[in-house]
Amino acid sequence: MHSDVARLVEAGRISEPVAARLDQLAPGNFCVHKSFGAGKVIEWDLPGKRVVIDFEKSSGQEMGLQFAIQKTEWIDSDDFRAKRIEQLEELRALSKEDPVKLIVHLLESHGGSLTGEAIERELAGAVVPEASFKKWWDSAKKALRESRLAVVPQKRTEAIVLRDKGQSPAAAMLADFEAARDIKGMIKALEAIAADIGAFENDTAALERLLKDIDEGARKAARVQLGQAMQLVAARDEVIGSGKTLELDPAAVRLSDLIATADAEKLADEAGALPAARQRAVYEAFPVAFGDDWVSKVVEVFDRVGARGVTEIARLVQDQSQTPALLDHLRTAIARRSLGADALIWVCRERKSASEEVFCGDVGASILNLLENDHLSDGPRKTSRLQSLLGDDKKLLGDLVSAMDINEARNFSRRLLDCPVFGDLERKSLMARIIKVRPETAELVSGSNQKRQETLLVSWESLEKKKAELDDIIRNKIPQNREDIKIAKSYGDLRENFEYKSAKDMEKYLSHRRNALDKEIHNARGTDFKGSDASKVNIGTIVELEDESGKTTEVTVLGAWDSEPEKKIVSYLSEVGKALVGRAPGETTEVRDEATEVLRTVTVRSVRPFNP
Repeated sequence: MHSDVARLVEAGRISEPVAARLDQLAPGNFCVHKSFGAGKVIEWDLPGKRVVIDFEKSSGQEMGLQFAIQKTEWIDSDDFRAKRIEQLEELRALSKEDPVKLIVHLLESHGGSLTGEAIERELAGAVVPEASFKKWWDSAKKALRESRLAVVPQKRTEAIVLRDKGQSPAAAMLADFEAARDIKGMIKALEAIAADIGAFENDTAALERLLKDIDEGARKAARVQLGQAMQLVAARDEVIGSGKTLELDPAAVRLSDLIATADAEKLADEAGALPAARQRAVYEAFPVAFGDDWVSKVVEVFDRVGARGVTEIARLVQDQSQTPALLDHLRTAIARRSLGADALIWVCRERKSASEEVFCGDVGASILNLLENDHLSDGPRKTSRLQSLLGDDKKLLGDLVSAMDINEARNFSRRLLDCPVFGDLERKSLMARIIKVRPETAELVSGSNQKRQETLLVSWESLEKKKAELDDIIRNKIPQNREDIKIAKSYGDLRENFEYKSAKDMEKYLSHRRNALDKEIHNARGTDFKGSDASKVNIGTIVELEDESGKTTEVTVLGAWDSEPEKKIVSYLSEVGKALVGRAPGETTEVRDEATEVLRTVTVRSVRPFNP
């Protein structure tokens, strides 16, 4: 213990635990700070409660003693980071002579594991020249993998982990698998085995025992965790593919077995959450699982599996020369307006190649339909990527309206101008692209501003909900977000500060949401719908409709924010609402069936006022 600290303990001024921590900041010792990096203590002034530290990123940094105790962490003089301060040339020489020894030393100084990205931050520039780091790192990783001293994953975002020196590499990896407490841990252990299958060259019996354990785990998981069971089986297949002498037991569970027993909705949800490579393996198992019906089964989940799944299924169908079946599915879904956002994005992006045959004017109507419905719902936005595509792909709108006749182009342009999703500047930018290709639509723009600023008719209840949400954002969420940003800033190093980035993202969202609510509430007029004109369909009326089969149903048309499809209540701004408003008894119109999304012709039989 430093003599200055010992005297304070003897005088009873500080306790032993405080003395131990204070002693770590004695001159000549090393420490690390989250923002300033590693440093060496140069001097201290205990009566003045200050300390001076030469950090890598801030030489001669003077800090309050209490602050230094809280914000720094002691490191041993043999720690890699300490050596980088005083023995940098030795580390540089070691990087050339023995890269594996250098990396092992670095890993030991960080508790035995670091990601490839973190290793690059520690070495590039300081120890290894930045210009040659990538080449050096590729060679060093190969040597480290061959040394079997550490588990080296394929992804640079995953940790490189030192192995226990007392175990063989094969035994260590098997122990990791056996120690795994859940399916995720088992999958991670299997990935390490697949990446280093050479360690089992003389112990295939151990791998065969492992395969039996995997089979048992997959069968149990399939009942309640289908996605993780599929991941486990796919990881097992990767191990078998890596070890050329291994063969799968004929009775072992296969991906095709798991797929065949799952319903389409559950299969889509679980498969869509998997990494892209694992999704590919799942979809490739469809032919074995479903035989001749595999194409119809795979397109059934096509627009439910997210962006990665859509891409993988499309690629698989093309590779198997089954594209016509996918295109037939897309034509039907686009006509029924039932295609999901990710599938629509794929259709738009592939419009010059794979989806060229189905890219038509109906795609534009489907896009606006999804955007409007998503905007009117109360849940989180699901169509942000689709909306961004309209803005980012400069030629998309032009290609869409080129496929329409003039009446379709005008109707599409009117819907876009009325769509509440877009801000004024965005709307003008999008319309300019349409007008460039179809000049006939320019006449719509001059009269559109006044129409877009018309008052929104809303129920008092929905208006109060919006006001309550705005009040909560202003009084609670924004002040809390400011505090979250302050706290996150105190953690230092904003480039790697997840909490800070998350808080700033929330700040943007809250600002956007506040502005949107301000505008909506400003343009809204509350009503109880009393006194509605029932001579024809109006806002605040109940409509009796009869379809071509003679079946009747009642639909209530209410305010802009009052849609409740399950109760047959629609907003006058919705597609159904726009088709009905203004129709008198005896008139016919086309509405989209809520269950099948197919357009059907209905006749207005009667209209009566809505009674709140």
